[in-house]
Amino acid sequence: MNRPRRPHTLSGRAVRAVEDIGSVLGPGVVTGAADDDPSGIATYSQAGAQFGYGLLWTQLLSYPLMVAVQLVCAHIGRVTGSGLAHAMTRCFPRFAVTLLVGILLVANVINLGADLTAMGAAAALVVGGGRHLFVIAFALLTVGLLLFVSYARYANVLKWLTFSLFAYVGVILLVRIDWNQALLGLVWPRHFGKDGLLTIVALFGTTISPYLFFWQSSQEAEDLAAEHRRPLSRAPRSAPRQFRRMRVDTIVGMGFSELIAMAIIITSAATLHVQGVTEVASAEQAAEALRPIAGQFAFALFALGIIGTGLLALPVLAGSAAFAVSEARGWKSGLERKPKQARAFYAIIVAAVAIGVLFDWSGVDPMRALFWSAALNGVCAVPIMVAMMIVAHRPAVMGRFTERWLLMSFGWAATAVMAVASAAMLVSFF
Repeated sequence: MNRPRRPHTLSGRAVRAVEDIGSVLGPGVVTGAADDDPSGIATYSQAGAQFGYGLLWTQLLSYPLMVAVQLVCAHIGRVTGSGLAHAMTRCFPRFAVTLLVGILLVANVINLGADLTAMGAAAALVVGGGRHLFVIAFALLTVGLLLFVSYARYANVLKWLTFSLFAYVGVILLVRIDWNQALLGLVWPRHFGKDGLLTIVALFGTTISPYLFFWQSSQEAEDLAAEHRRPLSRAPRSAPRQFRRMRVDTIVGMGFSELIAMAIIITSAATLHVQGVTEVASAEQAAEALRPIAGQFAFALFALGIIGTGLLALPVLAGSAAFAVSEARGWKSGLERKPKQARAFYAIIVAAVAIGVLFDWSGVDPMRALFWSAALNGVCAVPIMVAMMIVAHRPAVMGRFTERWLLMSFGWAATAVMAVASAAMLVSFF
């Protein structure tokens, strides 16, 4: 005897709504959230401490450019079924791609090491204990998850970690903000002196970062492999639906990233800058500085946010480096593969994290490393973006799905902005 169906309950609808959202939001949201890593936190904190609300305009400018660039990356991965580095080898000599990937690798390892140090120091601030032990623990956790957890399950873990970024929205609610000055800083470009240009390039570099290009394209290809689907070049009927999904995913992910970036700049401007603190030595110092100004709860939220974003960013930094190097050299790669099936790929991940741990004992100033790695990202992003835009418009790679003029226009505009900002910074030093 058939039992009558239960009526749809509110909780059932809520579960289905969450599942529907989860099916749309994926690589774009994770990429956007990973953009606000401890390096980004340190750079945004320094910008707010040194210039108050005056550099908020950089985030408004970078948002449409960031969306365009990351959407191009997503399209390349979904159309070709391979990552960005592999697609580049179909347009450029392998030695040229290897050079670009080498620049990425150096920036990623520095970034990863500084992120680990910031996370260890933040954990020590919150719960006490030695920083080095936390650094080792975070490194082992990251490597263990990447080596022994299936890609599908790990991708879901990364999605949930994005919620840690709401800590910075929570901090805004606990501090007094001059909203008139904040709105002025959002729409009125200024601070084009030597220090301002360096910070602008660092802001653009930590927002439009090369490791994000390689990660998002590779994750779209990974999703194809995990779902046993063919790339759009071989299954064009699914293209309209997939392009809509990537557009929503990327717009939401990059918007989320920019919201958090602005929240950190505003928080630092409203607390550190107004108190005359214009130099932030580390991301954890930014958290510590909030304690007497904004209270214990704001300090704890900020510090815990550093740990949460670090746990999200570490696999992205290590994974994007492994994808880029492996694809450029023609090695087997993919988080859906077992370690013994892609030994070189996983060896790069382990080596990158191990060097990051050693960085914690090097005596290098973590804040300077974080800030300068962001500036380095801004400079080295330019040739990578040029190569990427050429790939996106090459029929031999993209087939019938070469990028349309609107997205290409924004992509080239982003490349031009990064080039002009980097050139102006370099000129200001001579």
